[in-house]
Amino acid sequence: MQRREFIRNAALAGAGLLLAPSGLFGANAPSNKLNIALLGVGGRGKAHYDTLGTQNVVALCDVHEGNLAGGAKKFPKAKTYLDWRKLLDDHKALGLDAVVCCTADHHHALIANWCLNRDLHCYMEKPLAISVAEARTVRANWLTKKGKLATQVGMQRHAIPNFNRLRELVLDGAIGELKSASAWGNRQIRRDGYLPAQGEPPPTLNYDLWLGPSPVHPFNPEYVSGGCLKWNMFWDFGAGQIGDMGSHTMDLLWNCVDAKLPTTAEAKGEKFNPDVTPVTCESHFDHPANDWRGPIRISWYQGGAMPQSPKEFIDLNKIDHGVLFKGTQGFLVASFDNRLLFPYGKEADMSYYKPRAKDQMLPPLGHFQQQWIDACKNPSLKTACDFEYSGNMIEQLLLGLVAYRAGKKLEYDGAAGQVTNCPEANAFLSRKYRDGWVLNG
Repeated sequence: MQRREFIRNAALAGAGLLLAPSGLFGANAPSNKLNIALLGVGGRGKAHYDTLGTQNVVALCDVHEGNLAGGAKKFPKAKTYLDWRKLLDDHKALGLDAVVCCTADHHHALIANWCLNRDLHCYMEKPLAISVAEARTVRANWLTKKGKLATQVGMQRHAIPNFNRLRELVLDGAIGELKSASAWGNRQIRRDGYLPAQGEPPPTLNYDLWLGPSPVHPFNPEYVSGGCLKWNMFWDFGAGQIGDMGSHTMDLLWNCVDAKLPTTAEAKGEKFNPDVTPVTCESHFDHPANDWRGPIRISWYQGGAMPQSPKEFIDLNKIDHGVLFKGTQGFLVASFDNRLLFPYGKEADMSYYKPRAKDQMLPPLGHFQQQWIDACKNPSLKTACDFEYSGNMIEQLLLGLVAYRAGKKLEYDGAAGQVTNCPEANAFLSRKYRDGWVLNG
């Protein structure tokens, strides 16, 4: 460009600044909006429509063409894809900033890691992973980019005020010194094994792409109708209750204990089924002390297995998904929305506990998805359920499934990601992918 032409264009641009409407530079200005892709447009994806509508949705992906058509009505300017790998490979052409993923669980860790490899902010619906190795890979990758990329796992119940109130009670000593914590979920959906072949996939469904990295199983419409509760209990497609409500309910506990990775894991439950994750099961983990508490034991119960109630008149079975904290001076029982503080013992007169002042209480989280949007625009902002917090939590839960399969108490080296006392258990830490599908793409 000639210098004279450059100066003329610059002058015109300067004049434009003086004449531009005020909306061009406000919080909702086009220049301040993210270019976002939504992977998984139907089902859970629809829960993000309103939030994403405040940004620029530039791409949609779904293996169901019907879902894509519905999404295109909401976001008519978005380019559509059937294969998320193609979409992510086009990220530069799309000018992509961020990705929201609502696909089936067996795609989650791959998509999360591909996003990180392309320096894309990522909101991943729970669970973050369905194997220990996946959780470790995604977490480690994100830690190298912490402060540059915003991540969030879709445990949106974290925004419920009760999460903050429980944390305050535990940290401030309302039950004395914390000794153990348990979480549970009572959902019971049973399957005997993978579903038999039943017809052909409809022409509007790319079933091979739905299978993605998992082994091929004959098509059955039950896999793909009715949401995650139809397929996430199968080992090749999910982690059962742990990946479903376990992610939400353990979060209620995890938010209060400041734990990272356990040193041991043990589990017991119904007879092992090579096709289907257990319905009834319990797992227990030992965690080392940190800077404000001593060593603790964390437990997860599911499908009817339950922790022991503090007193016979406290019926924990009335809480379908809940937590129980045990301290030296009492117990704390909670659901997502409510809590019960139960002091016990001769010294449990509560004189040792002083509630924090109103102005010292933890502030409300606000809108969960918006917290991630804000962090995408300013990655120095923290999100509640980033890939470190959520990665540690799901690695622990998935390690419980490894202990269940191994049938013995495991000693775990969290730094190395290896079981040290049962070599055969290490085979259960990861899963194999079909040709053409890689975790580190």
